[in-house]
Amino acid sequence: MQFSMMKTDERTSATESTISVVVGKKTLFLFNLNEPDNPVDLEFQQCYGNIVCYSWYGDGYIMIGFTSGIFVVISTYIREIGQEIFQARDHKDNLTSIAVSQTLNKAATCGDNCIKIHDLAELKDMYAIINLDDENKGLGTLSWTDDGQLLALSTQRGSLHVFLTKLPVLGDACSTRIAYLTSLLEVTVANPVEGQLPIVVSVDVEPNFVAVGIYHLAVGMNNRAWFYVLGENGVKKLKDVEYLGTVASVCLHSDYAAALFEGKVQLHLIESKILDAQEERETRLFPAVDDKCRILCHALTGDFLIYGTDTGVIQYFYVEDWQFVDDYRHPVSVKKIFPDPNGTRLVFIDEKSDGFVYCPVNGTTYEIPDFSPTIKGVLWENWPMDKGVFVAYDDDKVYTYVFHKGTIQGSKVILAGGTKIPFSHKPLLLYNGELTCQTQSGKINNIYLGTHSFLHSLKNVGPNELRQMLAQTLMLKRFSDAWEICRILNDHAAWNELARACLRHMEVDFAIRVYRKIGNVGMVMSLEGIKGIEEYNLLAGHLAMFTEDFSLAEDLYLASSCPVAALEMRRDLLHWDSALQLAKRLAPDQIPFISKEYAVQLEVMGDYVNALAHYEKGITGDNKEHDEVCLAGVAQMSIRMGDIRRGVNQALRHPSRVLKRECGAILENMKQFSEAAQLYEKGLYYDKAASVYIRCKNWAKVGELLPHVSSPKIHLQYAKAKEADGRYKEAVVAYENAKQWNSVIRIYLDHLNSPEKAVSIVRETQSLDGAKMVARFFLQLGDYGSAIQFLVMSKCNNEAFTLAQQHNKMEIYADIIGSEDTTNEDYQSIALYFEGEKQHFQAGKFFLLCGQYSRALKHFLKCSSSEDNVAIEMAIETVGQAKDELLTSQLIDHLMGETDGMPKDAKYLFRLYMALKKYQEASRTAIIIAREEQSAGKYRNAHDVLFSMYAELKSQKIKIPSEMAANLMILHSYVLVKIHVKNGDHMKGARMLIRVANNISKFPSHIVPILTSTVIECHRAGLKNSAFSFAAMLMRPEYRNKIDAKYKRKIEAMVRRPDTSETEEATTPCPFCDFLLPEYELLCPGCKNNIPYCIATGRHMLKDDWTVCPHCDFPALYSEFETMLNTASTCPMCSEKLNSAQLKKIPDCTQYLRTEVEQ
Repeated sequence: MQFSMMKTDERTSATESTISVVVGKKTLFLFNLNEPDNPVDLEFQQCYGNIVCYSWYGDGYIMIGFTSGIFVVISTYIREIGQEIFQARDHKDNLTSIAVSQTLNKAATCGDNCIKIHDLAELKDMYAIINLDDENKGLGTLSWTDDGQLLALSTQRGSLHVFLTKLPVLGDACSTRIAYLTSLLEVTVANPVEGQLPIVVSVDVEPNFVAVGIYHLAVGMNNRAWFYVLGENGVKKLKDVEYLGTVASVCLHSDYAAALFEGKVQLHLIESKILDAQEERETRLFPAVDDKCRILCHALTGDFLIYGTDTGVIQYFYVEDWQFVDDYRHPVSVKKIFPDPNGTRLVFIDEKSDGFVYCPVNGTTYEIPDFSPTIKGVLWENWPMDKGVFVAYDDDKVYTYVFHKGTIQGSKVILAGGTKIPFSHKPLLLYNGELTCQTQSGKINNIYLGTHSFLHSLKNVGPNELRQMLAQTLMLKRFSDAWEICRILNDHAAWNELARACLRHMEVDFAIRVYRKIGNVGMVMSLEGIKGIEEYNLLAGHLAMFTEDFSLAEDLYLASSCPVAALEMRRDLLHWDSALQLAKRLAPDQIPFISKEYAVQLEVMGDYVNALAHYEKGITGDNKEHDEVCLAGVAQMSIRMGDIRRGVNQALRHPSRVLKRECGAILENMKQFSEAAQLYEKGLYYDKAASVYIRCKNWAKVGELLPHVSSPKIHLQYAKAKEADGRYKEAVVAYENAKQWNSVIRIYLDHLNSPEKAVSIVRETQSLDGAKMVARFFLQLGDYGSAIQFLVMSKCNNEAFTLAQQHNKMEIYADIIGSEDTTNEDYQSIALYFEGEKQHFQAGKFFLLCGQYSRALKHFLKCSSSEDNVAIEMAIETVGQAKDELLTSQLIDHLMGETDGMPKDAKYLFRLYMALKKYQEASRTAIIIAREEQSAGKYRNAHDVLFSMYAELKSQKIKIPSEMAANLMILHSYVLVKIHVKNGDHMKGARMLIRVANNISKFPSHIVPILTSTVIECHRAGLKNSAFSFAAMLMRPEYRNKIDAKYKRKIEAMVRRPDTSETEEATTPCPFCDFLLPEYELLCPGCKNNIPYCIATGRHMLKDDWTVCPHCDFPALYSEFETMLNTASTCPMCSEKLNSAQLKKIPDCTQYLRTEVEQ
């Protein structure tokens, strides 16, 4: 029979009101005392067998065991009665007992020599199986202790088995060494970080507390503690200590132990032999007798004993000096304290379950955010690189916190994240994100914190997860890990996030490294400039400014030794309001300059009232350039505010031209034209001033300004106004300045009666409309020739042609149109007109212009004898352009006289061949013409004909006939005679005359004069033998009577008394083969080459004294040609103008020699 409480819809009472009884081993009878009329009778399936036992648990549930090995769970809730919540066969053959532990939330069944344990929260999962193979007679009854720690089993054999279901979770850590209970009488000491093998220590009692130090282990219960030495050779029991009260906890470090009991702490040496200390340093009891407080918690570090009291005091006792060094008073009592390994930071929990970080170095506390009231304890990170990280834990979760010391916002604690921990895990040690926990089963288990997921492999991790890891590393100040994540992400935003985090944590060197990586040169240079600053507030102010937290930067600057930096920052940011406020406190002398800058900004924003006020505040009186800017602002703002008189006067007094223009523009927009024009004029902006004066119809002022105005538009407006007033002379000047030439021409013709000026303007400007106006004017006057001329100029060719026809002025029209760019149709119409008038030359000329060559030639050949020469020239040009064999033969027939029996001059035939580019025929004709000219004694003409033909053939790269070259050489020698004799150089004259006299047959008209000149010049030059030879030739009967009387007797005397002495001719080298030959000899006996001759002296050329005429390209001796040009100004060959400066000495004459050889 059992008493319990059924599950109902309403809880009528909290008492056990239901009686349960097993009836006949088959039925479970439930009787509710509150409802005696409604008992419940529950029967089960026959296959289950008999009911062995049952047990109530939870909210009205019953677990029932049957002999067949099955157990079922039913609910007594009235709506669920009769339904099995759960059913399982735990044992194959039989089940002897069941037991439920509400404390552990576990159920146990026994049968078939084994015990099976289930979790009541999830019955289908098997929690544990205990086998009892030696119990062959069967098992008896199961029972739990109230705390669930022990499970007892009786057997049919008469034995009793007791099982330990859970160990007390006792453990401690010191640095990276941990100690934990692995059995009721066994403690294991391990150092998982350094990889030392675990040491198992057997203890004499079942401990209530465990503590571990660097070299020792302490276990104990009640008021006694046993100490063990953890040596290299094993564990050795040291001693046991009895304290004055029941010990709550013990802390150990290297030499000392501290035990907390009944509100007191006893600090004592663990091994008194270690230290030869004074007696009072062996032990001490805290607090002192006169200190009325209870110690609630304590901790021991390498240097300090730290404890917290019910009065809220945290005391630091420095063991080495054996005295108190620091205390902190908290408003309420301190329940727990957790110092970091060095004791320089401490987390404490007060009676309100609030958490704080306390820094004894500066005596400051920082509240821990989002601190759960269920927190059981705190562990500091033992990894040396993560000094500010700690975790707070409760039964379900571990919370990771980071103490950020020395950020630009100051020191603070932040929550980095949370990690769930398995059931009944107690954290003992935190090292580099790895949490070592102790379990109820006496084992340790490692858990990785969720806030340290970046410590796992980063391979195959997606970008989103990497960004979450980056956020974790930045929270934990793990910048090297963050660098690696950024390198994998390769994202500019990620690098910037890392850099900004470095700035917030004042890691300047690392920030420089990041900014250098992403190529932010400006930030690198800025940070390089400040990294040497040692003052915290100033450096933090700079970094806050770089992170764009300007309010914080200002506060930090103001708290620093350089508060003016706050003013400079606000000025750079254009925060003028703040800058002015700061300047009043920090730099009053800067107020005018800031006011000016603020005024400029207000002006841009359109706040003219405040802009004017700040411009006025900006005037200093001793800074001229700055004051000019402020006064300019005052002028502009006054005008914009409507105080025009003040603004204009200010602008007029101001030296700036630009200000006058800007104020003028403002006034112009405000329709204040006279003041605007006045300012423009004062600022020398004459175009703008005149334009505004025109708008207000002030023509007198416009007239004054016109000489300075460059805008054609203003001149045009003024000109129109003056023309309307009938003042045409002023109008015409203005129109000229405006470049309105048609209006100028119109006024000259219509109003000023000055056609000659109109005509000159038309000729200068080539204005079509102007030409039409002038044409109409001359037409009215009856001057048809002039009218035709200007009609053609205005492209009215048809009108001009009609006018020329009507008034018989076609010659004038033809002359004008011949010089214009005219169409073929116009030329043809003129040609047809002249054809009708039988004016053959004019008809031929215009047929040629329009490309009708046969008709043009026909008219040219019909020309009268008076026009014959010009007509033949035109006919040759026509045939040259036509390139038509038929027309060519017609013209040749005409020139040979086959049509009219009158042969024409051979020069026309030569010109025809030249026009047709028949150079071989032209050269033969040229030789014939030259021969005729020579025969007629016109030697210069013959020379020019041969030279022009020579030059033409040379330009066309056609071989020059040797006869032409020889004739040109002889004729040129004759030309040179006059030049040298005139200059008094008788030797050169004599040599040229000898060359001419040797070819005297080519000068038939002047044989005797030439020979006479040769005799005289040879005599003068000392060439007596040559003079005698030519004198003897003159004595021939056919020449003797033709000798000039004044020379005749002298020549006869020479012949009678001959003198055969002769100045020997100098020799010079041949330019081809260097053979020495007489300098006037042109045929080299050595190489048989015709040597080029000098056009200045007639000598053969020399390689090292070579030049050419820049016009005709004929060679000359440089020294001789230069001397000749001192007295002459033309080339003796081509007669072109020349001076010695144009001559260039040619160092390499090979190309000229080659040309001559090819000829």
